[in-house]
Amino acid sequence: MEALILAGGKGTRLRPLTIHTPKPVVPIANRPFLLYQVDLLKRAGISNITLSLSYQPGKIEEILGEGSEYGVHINYAVEATPLGTAGAYKNAEDHLTQTTVIFNGDVLTDIDLSKVIAFHRERRATATIVLTPVENPSAYGLVETESDGRVRRFLEKPKPDEITCNTINAGIYILEPEVLGFIPAGDQFSFEYQLFPALLQAGRPFFAYTWKGYWLDIGAPSRYLQAHYDLLSKRLGLFELKRTPASTNGRPDAAKIDSLSLIDPSCVIKAGAEVTNSVLGPNCIVEERVRIENSVVWGGTRIGHSSVVRDSVICRSGLIGRSAVVDGAVLGDKSSLTDYTTV
Repeated sequence: MEALILAGGKGTRLRPLTIHTPKPVVPIANRPFLLYQVDLLKRAGISNITLSLSYQPGKIEEILGEGSEYGVHINYAVEATPLGTAGAYKNAEDHLTQTTVIFNGDVLTDIDLSKVIAFHRERRATATIVLTPVENPSAYGLVETESDGRVRRFLEKPKPDEITCNTINAGIYILEPEVLGFIPAGDQFSFEYQLFPALLQAGRPFFAYTWKGYWLDIGAPSRYLQAHYDLLSKRLGLFELKRTPASTNGRPDAAKIDSLSLIDPSCVIKAGAEVTNSVLGPNCIVEERVRIENSVVWGGTRIGHSSVVRDSVICRSGLIGRSAVVDGAVLGDKSSLTDYTTV
């Protein structure tokens, strides 16, 4: 088994987080996001992983390297121009010679891939798509299945009277090598609109595995924050966060940090500060009497005396002045707020 992670998107919906940081490596609980998908693949015994890249590929390769630090081998397939989801799969063909697990590069889940692989093999499927149920089916494209799990058809954002199921494409697939033959080389080609209908029309064994556990598309700031809340509260049981006490200038009682928060040990948290249900990246400085609640602060940020940060994301190397209030905001890299500013 091999794996392909589709990590070429610009992350437009996630801006300003992705202006200088490609979406696949935005920090989630102080780890590059793709490492959560790498962990799932390793648990299923898959160590040969190809990343399909397009936007700022050098930054991703610089962070992840050839994978040995994470116990895997990583190949890179870079698109000269965006080729669509299936086109990216075809572009990586030289690295793929076996049955391939494919991940969209913005899916956070704790799915047991071993069970999906067993399902695929038991049915001798050419293709298997993972589905997940949602509360509001009208906002998504739906996938209808037969009672045995065989895919019947795809419904793109149906009207209320057209809704027949509540299962959507979860962005995880298992494909046999023969599927590559359905995709023209060098052309833009989509899984959802072109490849999958072609497989159905050709009568290939195409099945769906429904996952009812945790699943989240992190592709918007609100969902990026939600991913942190879910990890901090241990909703994703497979991922154990390593919490290490931060420096409090030699006074362990000088600051109040709740048990949910994740603070990089290089941070300095000064007297009277309070941190609740939040994540602070490396080398942050939190001055006296600061309150940080339900927020994510990337590395190198300094938050001034008596400021409040609530329900917000502050990206790398931010500077928040004294007595400022950041409430429900998303601030990009190197944002600077003067004293007493409210955002």
